[in-house]
Amino acid sequence: MADITDIKAILYTEKTIELQENGVIVVQTSPRMTKNGLKEVFKEYFGVTPSKVNSLRQNGKVKRFKGKIGKRADFKKFYVTLPEGAAIANLSA
Repeated sequence: MADITDIKAILYTEKTIELQENGVIVVQTSPRMTKNGLKEVFKEYFGVTPSKVNSLRQNGKVKRFKGKIGKRADFKKFYVTLPEGAAIANLSA
């Protein structure tokens, strides 16, 4: 079952801030999170039922530090569309 701890961050970039003005929140989660799980989390913790959820899986980049090769963690990104007039109170940039 999905939990609030699976949500890693709410992303704040130029693109996501523009989307937030249109009622879309971009959330970074662990790779095991599902669309239905995310809907449950939003309903339980934020009191809002999303009208639409789109997801994408993003592989971590392979980076090099002092000659050693490492890999960043994989994650999922969700575009959560909120119903008209709904807002989440705990969002802060």
